[in-house]
Amino acid sequence: MSVTTPEERTPTAPATLRSGSLGTADIAFFVVSAAAPLTVMAGVAPLAILLGGIGAPAGYLIAGITLAVFAVGFTTMSRHVKSGGAFYAYITRGLGRPAGIGAALLALIGYNGMEIGVYGLLASATRDTLHALFGTGVPWLPISLAGLLLIGYGGFRSIDFGAKVLGVLLLAETGILVLLAGGVLLKGGAHGLSGASLAPGHVLVPGTAVVLAFAFAAFTGFESTVIYRREARDPDRTIPRATYVAVAFLGLFYAFIVWIVIQAFGDADVIAAAAKDPGGLFFSAITTYVGGWAADLMHVFIVTSVIASLLAFHNAINRYALALAEEGVLPKPLGRVHARHRSPYVAGIAQTVLGAAVVVAFWAAGADPYQQLLLWVNTPGMIGLFLLQLLAAIAVPCYFRPVRHQEGALRTIVAPVAAAVLLATAIGLVITHIDLFTGASPTVNTVLITTAPAVFAAGLVLAWWLRRERPEVYRDFAAEPAEPAEPAEPAEPAEPAETAEPAETPEPDEIAKAAEPAGPAA
Repeated sequence: MSVTTPEERTPTAPATLRSGSLGTADIAFFVVSAAAPLTVMAGVAPLAILLGGIGAPAGYLIAGITLAVFAVGFTTMSRHVKSGGAFYAYITRGLGRPAGIGAALLALIGYNGMEIGVYGLLASATRDTLHALFGTGVPWLPISLAGLLLIGYGGFRSIDFGAKVLGVLLLAETGILVLLAGGVLLKGGAHGLSGASLAPGHVLVPGTAVVLAFAFAAFTGFESTVIYRREARDPDRTIPRATYVAVAFLGLFYAFIVWIVIQAFGDADVIAAAAKDPGGLFFSAITTYVGGWAADLMHVFIVTSVIASLLAFHNAINRYALALAEEGVLPKPLGRVHARHRSPYVAGIAQTVLGAAVVVAFWAAGADPYQQLLLWVNTPGMIGLFLLQLLAAIAVPCYFRPVRHQEGALRTIVAPVAAAVLLATAIGLVITHIDLFTGASPTVNTVLITTAPAVFAAGLVLAWWLRRERPEVYRDFAAEPAEPAEPAEPAEPAEPAETAEPAETPEPDEIAKAAEPAGPAA
C-alpha cells in the first residue's frame, strides 16, 4: 500500500509565465519579426516609391523618429507600471478605468486583426513561391490552416523557444536584403550611387504624405516590447533598450533598403520600373545584382518572414488574453499557464480556433486571401494599434502630473505630447489614404475605419456594466501586481518567543509602495 506524503497532499501552485527568460535581443527579435521587414520591403516599398517618388526613404526615417519620440514617454512609464496588461494598464493609470477597458478591447481587436489577416498573406506568398520555383498551383485554404497549426504549436512552446525561432528567421530575411544591398553597392548601382533621395526637393512633395502612411504601417507591432515585461530579465532596463533597438533598426534599415532598390534601377528609372511590376521590383533587382538563386531564396524567405510575423503577433495576443483573464474580464480558463512550457496555452488554443474560424469564413465566401482576408482584416487591426499608441501617449503626462516622481519634463510631458500630435497626424494620413491599403469600395472602407472606434466604444459600455454588476472586477482592473520578491523571502527559523521580531509589521518601503498614488483611475 502506497503512503501519500504531506508534500504530495499539498496542492501545487498554478504555473506562471517564466520570468527572466528574455533579454534585450530576444524581445527585439519579437518586435522586429512582427514588422516582417522583408515582406514590407518587397511587398509595400515599391508602392511607396511609385506614389512618393525617390524621396520615399525619408518617409521611413520620419516615421522612425516619430515612434522613437513616442517610445520616450511610454518606456518611462514602463518603469512605474508593472501590470502585465501593458498599454491598457498605462491608459488606465492616466485616463481612468473606462478608457483602460476600452483600450483592452482595442488591443485584442488590433493584435488579432494584425495576425489573422496575415494568414491570407501566408497563403498568397506561399502560392507565389511554389509557382515561381516549381510552377505548381495550390489551393490557399490548406496553406492557411497548416500555418495556423504551426503557429499554434510555436505559441504552445516556451517563450525562449519562440525567441530562438524568431532569431533564426529574422536573420534569414534581413540577410537576403543585406545581400541585395551588398551587390548594389559593389557594382555602384545602375548609374552610380546618388544621395538625391534625401534632397528637400524630393522629400517635400505631396507624395510624401502617402509614403508616411505606408511607413507608419511598416512599424506596426513595435510597441509590443512592454507585453513581455513579466518574462524579461531586468525589465526596467531590458524593455526600453529593446524598444529603442527595434525602432532604430527598423527606421534605419527600411530607409537604407528603399534607397538601395532606388540605386539598383537609378533615380530616373526606378519609378517606371515600379509602375511596370511593383511586386517583382526587388526580385528583379536581386537577380541583376546577385543572381537568380538569390531571387529564389528571397521567395522562400518571404514565406518565413510571414511565419515569423505570425508567431510574434500570436505570442503578443496570448499575453494580452492572459492578462485580461487574470483581470476577470475574459473567461478565467484563458489565464491558465502550461506547467512545463510556462506558456499561456489555453489563450493560444482559443486564438488559433478564432483564426481558423475567420479563415474558413473568408474561404467559404469565396474571398481572395490577399485582397480580402489580408487587407480587410489587417486594416482595422492596424488602425486599432495606432489608436492604442495615441491613447498611451496622451496617458503619460496625465499619469505623471498628479504623482511624485523624479522623471524629467522632457520624458513625461514634452515627448509624449509631441508624440500624440505626430501619431494623430499619422492616423489622419492612414485614414485619408485608406483606399491605397485596401483597394476596396468606399462602403467597405468606412466599415474598416469605424471598426476600431466602435470596439473602443463597446469597451466603455463594458466598463459601465462591470462597474454596476461586477464592482470588484472594475475596482481591481489593471491593478499593480503584488511584489513576489519581498513576501517570498525564505522564512527565518522559528525564534524563541522572547526574541521574536514583529515580522508582520510591513517595512517602510512596502508601506510607501502600497500608498503610492497610481494616477487617476476612476
